[in-house]
Amino acid sequence: MTELTTLDIYDILKRLPHRYPFLLVDRVLELVPGKSIRALKNVTYNEPFFPGHFPHRPVMPGVMIIEALAQTAGILAFVTAGVVPTESTRFYFAGIDKARFRRPVEPGDQLLLSAQLDRNLRGIWRLSVLAMVGEAEAAAAELMLAPDLANTAPGIAPGNSAP
Repeated sequence: MTELTTLDIYDILKRLPHRYPFLLVDRVLELVPGKSIRALKNVTYNEPFFPGHFPHRPVMPGVMIIEALAQTAGILAFVTAGVVPTESTRFYFAGIDKARFRRPVEPGDQLLLSAQLDRNLRGIWRLSVLAMVGEAEAAAAELMLAPDLANTAPGIAPGNSAP
């Protein structure tokens, strides 16, 4: 797959192993393999974490925002590597640096999730990620993804993976 621009929920389900209630990407707005992705998460009051976080004022947990960003980065990684997730093709969330949370994310917000591939060194992918609500930054971080080296498909092994 060389040129994708958008993905609907059915395309996302083909490219991520996550399922309800842990699938946190609703639509991919723009995807440039090997470079960047922009995706959307509609935040609704029906999310399973809101009754406990917090009952008096629901706020999306920061760890869930980071997970949504990691899933967005994962879609970019799978598409860039040219593989579909199976039992033998997995990327793991390997690290996080410089995470910052700037504003609360509440029911009714739309999270615009973006990831940019910064580098791939020895099979570890480093990406800059950003979550926005409207024009306001909600969160930003640097993430690292790594293939499951013990069980991965040959196309995503170190040295064979994307940029």
